[in-house]
Amino acid sequence: MPPRIPLAVDTHAHVFLRGLPMQDRRRYTPDHDATLDDYLGHLDRHGLTHGVLVQPSFLGTDNRFLLQALAQARGRLRGVVVIEPGISPEELRRLHQAGVRGIRLNLFGLPTPELAGAEWQSLLTALRALDWHVEVHAPAGRLRESLDVLIPSGCRVVVDHFGRPDGVEDAGFHYLLQQASSGRIWVKLSAAYRIWPQDGRDAQARQAATRLLAAYGPERLLWGSDWPHTENQYHADYASAWRGLAAWVEDDRARRIILADTPSALFGIEETSHD
Repeated sequence: MPPRIPLAVDTHAHVFLRGLPMQDRRRYTPDHDATLDDYLGHLDRHGLTHGVLVQPSFLGTDNRFLLQALAQARGRLRGVVVIEPGISPEELRRLHQAGVRGIRLNLFGLPTPELAGAEWQSLLTALRALDWHVEVHAPAGRLRESLDVLIPSGCRVVVDHFGRPDGVEDAGFHYLLQQASSGRIWVKLSAAYRIWPQDGRDAQARQAATRLLAAYGPERLLWGSDWPHTENQYHADYASAWRGLAAWVEDDRARRIILADTPSALFGIEETSHD
């Protein structure tokens, strides 16, 4: 199990309530609440000092609940939001002051936006000036659609959930490994249960993590719990997500970098910022 260390960051979790306004077009409607208190309790029980809240897809661009949670956590959390490309510079600055450090593109069931268009290019320039990243959640076979535009933009890019490969021989996963040389991509080791069946999951996740470590090094890998495991909450839990990291990455030093050094640099997290 990863050792308790002064700084340890869970870089992927969600908070929400069932009664919040939700997008008309959504793949999932939650049947339970995922509260800030519950999430902070998981961090405390597992020796984690900080977390990153990612806007769930079913809430769309209404980031108010996430921002409220960031304020209540008093520096312990960072945020990744969903926004429209025409957002104003003033609103971006307000989000930055609130603790937001990135935007998410969840492309499951949705077309890739016109990232090469003028509106998106203007936004990417603004994100680069703020030192934010663009988080991409897409099947491995579709990563090229967004990464081929995002990498030349100069923005940092975070790829969710191992890159969502269909096995380590997946052409999309090979593409992701090849893009390590760009120096602009980070990958989250998270949500293995969304990718591989329970039988043999740790072995397959370890194989994928080994290849990602060889390509990216621990300095550009992150760990995330994916709490509260939406659509999978009845056969996934925080403790198993936490144990997963030790199963996938056996080297203590590499785990320490993944849990502390890498997220500290990417999200601007300092040990002293946790009250």
